[in-house]
Amino acid sequence: MTNMKKMTMIPLLAGFILGSTLWSSGFTNTAAAATSTTTPASVSTTADKSEKPQTNHLPNIKILATGGTIAGSSAVNTDTTDYKAGALGIETLIKAVPEMKSIANVSGEQVVNVGSPDINNDILLKLAKRTNELLARDDVDGVVITHGTDTLEETAYFLDLVVKSDKPVVVVGSMRPATAISADGPFNLYNAVKVAGAPGSKGQGVLVLLNDRIGAARYITKTNTTTVDTFKSVEQGYLGAVVGDQVYYYNKSARKHTTASVFDISNLTELPQVDILYEYQNNGRYLYDAAVAAGAKGIVVAGSGNGSLSKTSTEGAEAAGKKGVIIARSTRVGSGVVSPSTKDAASNFVSTDSLNPQKARILLMLALTQTHDVNQIQSFFNEY
Repeated sequence: MTNMKKMTMIPLLAGFILGSTLWSSGFTNTAAAATSTTTPASVSTTADKSEKPQTNHLPNIKILATGGTIAGSSAVNTDTTDYKAGALGIETLIKAVPEMKSIANVSGEQVVNVGSPDINNDILLKLAKRTNELLARDDVDGVVITHGTDTLEETAYFLDLVVKSDKPVVVVGSMRPATAISADGPFNLYNAVKVAGAPGSKGQGVLVLLNDRIGAARYITKTNTTTVDTFKSVEQGYLGAVVGDQVYYYNKSARKHTTASVFDISNLTELPQVDILYEYQNNGRYLYDAAVAAGAKGIVVAGSGNGSLSKTSTEGAEAAGKKGVIIARSTRVGSGVVSPSTKDAASNFVSTDSLNPQKARILLMLALTQTHDVNQIQSFFNEY
């Protein structure tokens, strides 16, 4: 390498090292403070301070925060697995990405601050109602929701079925905590705001943004425990991508969502209990009996292959069906369509199309708020 090249590389390398050190040390200091206190399981919603209407040309994007890895922290900046989820508040996340100010007028609200395994039906209803309230306002052009990745797809699909607006809703998370070297959260958040403010995002249904790719809530799923490219849409493909600070769309979701959906949660205070049972060799009927005894109104079966049930499972499922419980046959395989059977309706069974068990549970809960007719519920699975 010539002396001239060496002289050129030195300041660039020094700048990179300095920037990385400042980024990680800033969040690590915050993490040390966060981990020294106990974070409540539920944080009160930040008061909406009636922001003054923005007069510039930028879109007005509201960020609703629920916690998760994107708000996670650790005292060690190489820690990507053993960290505290939901340790940082939304204002900290916004301040960490000042570049968002150049693409949108951003404000934030903390709905809850938990790891996504602790997202429950009460939080889903609270989040969905607040999202609809914001989207009904003239001074809100889109909503971004920060969320842990473990159950992100479930929340996104729930919102896809109950949001009553064609304004963009983008659910975003990260696979590495905010304190980690090369954390993916900041750029994911920036891109989510970019997508929420893009004209082409209108009417696309609820979107999921991670790793520069835009997925439909109906099709996207988490496929790997720890890698940053975990969210994939294996069969149907992505809707688009963010490349070079531009938002590109190539596909649209073919299923009903948002404004075309019949599901309305505006007056709901609870959702029907729906449980998921896993099919495996030598499983027992007692699991079905226990679910019914515990009050299940629906049971999703993660069946083997094409939604297959063993003889023992079939006995338990049919007994539950006779008591009015809807049985939804999904699959543990990971992709593919569970085809309908001519015997389904007679046993109070439905097939779940290409929905995985966790998303089938979401749709079955909402279907049961409308009807207990097995044929009508099957039509929901065919259409949504």
